[in-house]
Amino acid sequence: MNALSDPDCKNLLQRIADALDRLAPPPRRALSIESADAFVWQAAERRLSPVPRVNRVEMSLLRGIDRMRDTLVMNTERFARGLPANNALLWGARGMGKSSLVKAVHAEVNEAAARPERPLKLIEIHREDIETLPDLMAQLREDPHRFIVFCDDLSFDADDTSYKSLKAVLEGGIEGRPDNVIFYATSNRRHLLPRDMMENERSTAINPGEAVEEKVSLSDRFGLWLGFHKCSQDEYLDMVFGYAGRFGLGGDKEALRREALEWATTRGARSGRTAWQFIQELAGREGKRLG
Repeated sequence: MNALSDPDCKNLLQRIADALDRLAPPPRRALSIESADAFVWQAAERRLSPVPRVNRVEMSLLRGIDRMRDTLVMNTERFARGLPANNALLWGARGMGKSSLVKAVHAEVNEAAARPERPLKLIEIHREDIETLPDLMAQLREDPHRFIVFCDDLSFDADDTSYKSLKAVLEGGIEGRPDNVIFYATSNRRHLLPRDMMENERSTAINPGEAVEEKVSLSDRFGLWLGFHKCSQDEYLDMVFGYAGRFGLGGDKEALRREALEWATTRGARSGRTAWQFIQELAGREGKRLG
């Protein structure tokens, strides 16, 4: 076989280089934090994806959670002004507006113009991506904005050790939480870990107290614990009537009451989520749009 001449070698190398350029992904443009008020953390790519329109409920429509609402609003307002504020764990009954409250508070604080020149940003991190939280914090640390990092339905299984990454970021790491970041999480569990896991740790450990302390200390990283409990019948109906009034649904109040109670009975639960699902059913029947 004849050796390639210098020009042939150069042409071959150039064709290979051109082919590799075509296979390579286009360069990623740097994301401007100004592009949106809310983002989702894409852990695999270590980048933020803007959310053009956040799926949220108006603050005035969140009923039966006044104390939790006021506490979280005050904490968030202080944070937006650059004052000391606490990480918050919103825990308790399903469907009682925990995640809705976080999103509504973010909008409320921005609308109140606490920092009109630089709106507060909301970043959602998925539960399965908690181990990448230190990478997210590193990206946010030097940014001039202030951020709520939000994780919905946060909990850990018995064989899951990623909770240690969260502990280190919230308080325990050498750098700790950046001053411009606060962490809000929702969970059905007060201590974020299953009770049988904690009891098993206690029964098998040489020092049971220390073993359980390691698990419970995660929730201690949250300065605010806001408990959400199952609503009463009156609170449930108040939610239904509030939604119906806001969207112009229903006619006779007594008929609306009967239908709403029957809806809750068939689902075996009264909650804000159940009330909203009933309103969606009602709006669909009446041919009206929500929002």
